[in-house]
Amino acid sequence: MTLTEALALAAIAICAGGVALTRDPLRQSFVFGALGVSLTMFFFILRAPDVALSELAVGTVLVPLIVLIAIVKTTRAQR
Repeated sequence: MTLTEALALAAIAICAGGVALTRDPLRQSFVFGALGVSLTMFFFILRAPDVALSELAVGTVLVPLIVLIAIVKTTRAQR
């Protein structure tokens, strides 16, 4: 295991822990986006650019965006 792989895995572990420990859904979606970025970097390090691009699109952009839209819709409905 190289140093860059170890650093990427450490970033993934930190971000995953942050997602699990964050209580606020709004903040959690941002931390989940950071987890997607760190996973994307890890896949690039492992020379899997197709998987990295998929993770970039889905894990970094799409899922946090859907969560943010759901938060906005539910808070608007509660008012």
